This record gives sequence, structure tokens and C-alpha cells, in this order.
Amino acid sequence: MKKLLSSPHALATMALLAAINIILSFVTSGFTISFGGIAGIKIGLGGLPVIIAGILLGPLAGGVVGVVSDLVGYLVMPMGPYMPHFTLTAALTGIIPVLVIRMISKNTDVPNFFQLTVGIGLGQIITTVLLVSFFLYSLFGLPLWYTMAGNAISQLISIPIYSYLTLIVLKPATIRTLAKEAVQN
Repeated sequence: MKKLLSSPHALATMALLAAINIILSFVTSGFTISFGGIAGIKIGLGGLPVIIAGILLGPLAGGVVGVVSDLVGYLVMPMGPYMPHFTLTAALTGIIPVLVIRMISKNTDVPNFFQLTVGIGLGQIITTVLLVSFFLYSLFGLPLWYTMAGNAISQLISIPIYSYLTLIVLKPATIRTLAKEAVQN
């Protein structure tokens, strides 16, 4: 942790990914289909930089980028009272995929599409489909199964897109090498 937080390259990468997350989450809020006045299906790219931070720099970096993005995003554009529940899901979005990928990969430098899909998929199911749906139900009384169904449908579309875009980012050897050097320095 000390190496990660003292490395200028790692800190700059994390700050850049946090800024991209805020832009993608709050400025371009994605494509939303509403049913009965409730956002049912939302497709956006907001979680992608958090996932990439975790895969490039490790689960701690992914969690930090998720937390920082959520807190700064709330300060820049608050949407009601602050709810730490959603900061937790933002952190887990950067932590879970990389842990799953590490468990299922065979020490490959760059995970393949299948490994990315499994890791990102499990992370998105836990955070978006289960936790976010439960938090919306417990905090605001939104129908649990309705919210879960909408989130599940949106993740069926988002997970392959996240996996493909992450693979594109991870493929160039120079980016991967720079990220490794940033953590080691």
C-alpha cells in the first residue's frame, strides 16, 4: 500500500481514472429506459475506469479510485443526501473483478476476454444487481425485484462491453509495463 500511494505514476494514473469516472458517471449519465417513472434499465460506462484501475494497479487502487470518484462526484454534483452505501459499492466495483481474475487466471500478464468477463461479471452482479438494488429498496422503498431485474438486464449489456473495452486498454504492452513500473517505484 505504501508503495502504491507513494508512486507518482500510480497516483497520477489513479487520479486520471477517477476523473474519467466522474465525467462518465455524472456528465454523460448513459442511456436510460424508464418504466413507470422509475429508471429501469441504465447503460453507461461510469464503472469502467474503476474496474480498469483495479486490474492495472491492484484491488487497493481500484477501491481507492471508486471511493474518491464517488466522494468527489458527490461534492461536484450532489443528488440528494450523501449515502455511504453507494461509496461502498463504488469501492467494490474496483476490488471484486481483480480478485476474481487473479483467482481464475493462470499467471497471465494480460487477462483474456473470458477471464475479464467472469471477473467483471461477478463484480457487477454483486455490486449493481444485488447491493445497489438492495440499497435502493432499503433506503427509498423502490421495489426490489423490479430494480434487480432492470439492473440485471442492463448488466447483460454492460458486462461484455466493459470486458471488451478493458481488454482493449490492457492489450498494449506499453500501458501494462508502465502500470507495473508505477507500482514498483
